[in-house]
Parts: sequence; structure tokens; C-alpha cells
Amino acid sequence: MLDADPTIQIFGFDNFSRPGSYLNREPLQRRGIRLFHADVRNPSDLEGLPTVQWIIDAAANRSVLAGIDGRTSSRQLLEHNLFGTINMLEVAKQRGVGLILLSTSRVYSIKPLAGLQVTPKDGAFIPTAGAVMPRGLSNRGVSEKFSTEPPVSLYGSSKLASECIALEYGDTFNFPVWINRCGILAGAGQFGRPDQGIFAFWINAYLRRRPLKYIGFNGTGFQTRDCFHPRDLVPLLEKQMTNASTEKPRIVNLGGGPKNTMSLAQLSEWCSDRFGRHPVASELTP
Repeated sequence: MLDADPTIQIFGFDNFSRPGSYLNREPLQRRGIRLFHADVRNPSDLEGLPTVQWIIDAAANRSVLAGIDGRTSSRQLLEHNLFGTINMLEVAKQRGVGLILLSTSRVYSIKPLAGLQVTPKDGAFIPTAGAVMPRGLSNRGVSEKFSTEPPVSLYGSSKLASECIALEYGDTFNFPVWINRCGILAGAGQFGRPDQGIFAFWINAYLRRRPLKYIGFNGTGFQTRDCFHPRDLVPLLEKQMTNASTEKPRIVNLGGGPKNTMSLAQLSEWCSDRFGRHPVASELTP
């Protein structure tokens, strides 16, 4: 965003609780971004933040295992993902500014996705030709019309609840709100952790010769995901910030699409071509 318009002022805040997150401070500060140490769960931490025109809510405990993995509690998950958003919505309401919520593709129902009929092709699963697809699903991927009925994981439910509350706040208190349901973002500044998306994790683990395993789908590694770079998000953010009063859809899916889709098996081959062969184990379960 600064590359397109260097006159923009960007402020950021974080509680730096995620291991390694402090490493991003210096690169951001070199770009002129002012950073504040604050916790989105504490309303008083937000009171002293500078006045802005837009708030981008990217704060979350974003692992699909959050709240159930023994590392964080379900209450902590909701404090970050739901109550944190409410605190920022209160700031937007009080200051009369817009809010963009970076949500997630995890809001979509698990059962119809898991039940989709698929066929292996070139080391990846594709929808079986002629199979009946649920509403909102096509060969192009999942649309905003796809079911969000639980179960979607505690993480997905917390973000879905945040979406509903954000839209209600915007309508009730008359300020613009956009919801961006992001798929897997992959780019600089990540640490190769599983909760940051499979692509960065898999490439980092393969490069460093760490143990990897195909789990589920009979250990084939044919399950697929798409990814996109954070820079590809910027043009949309710019349009949303300059078209606050339009009647365009308030909820949009963001992802790499079919051209940027890859299975784990295909990703392993990509890594092998660049880093040399590294064995990947298989768990032979459905």
C-alpha cells in the first residue's frame, strides 16, 4: 500500500504474544509504520491509539486447532477473535471510521466439503465429473453462497460470529464495514508454523529436512488448497476504502483460485526440484 501511495500513514498494534512476531517490528518501522504495544482484548489499550480513517482487523488466534489443542483455551480463542473484534468495532463507532475485517475461509461447513466426490488427477484431487455439487461450490471453488452451518471449528465459528456482529454494528451505527474471507496467505514475514498456513509450513519443513507426513485421504497427499500473496490483497483494500458507500457485496472470498491451487504431493515435488529429495511419510487412514 505504501508503494502505491507513500503519503499514507499506517499504524499497527500487537501484543507480540506469538513467538517470533517481534522480528517483524524492525522491517515495518523501516517503512515508516508506527507500531504500538497493545492487546485487542483490552479496551483501555485501544483508547490511546491515533485517529485513523480505517481500521483493518487482522487480529486473531488463527489456528483451526485453537481452543482444543491444550495450548490455548476456548475462552482465550473467543477473547481474541470475537471480543477483540467487538472492541475494535466500538472504536470505529466512537470515531466514525470504517472497519475491514480479515476473516477466513474456515467459516464454511466441514461436512459438505468432506463429502464432496473427488477423483485423483496428476497427483491432486479434482471434483468428480458429473457429481452433484452443493450450492455455492463449482470447479472454480467455494463461493460466498456456500453453507456456513456448524460444525466449522471453534475458530471458524468465532470468525463467523465476528462477521455478523461487524455487519450489525456498521448498519446500526452507520459506518462502512467490509468482510474479506481470506484463504491461505503465503509470503514474507511468516515463520513456517502450521497455524500460518500449510504452504509456508510445508516449504520451511521440507527445506530444513524436518519430518513431514500426509495425513488422511489414505496418505496420498492429494488434498489441495490455493494460496495468494498479501500484496494481492492490497488493491482490494484500496477499492474498499474508496468505495465505502457503494452497494457492492459486503462479504467477499479471497484466494488464489484454480491457477494457484496445489496438492501436498505436488508441493512436495515443487520442493524436491528446488531443495533435493526429502522423504514424506504417509498415514494410511481414510
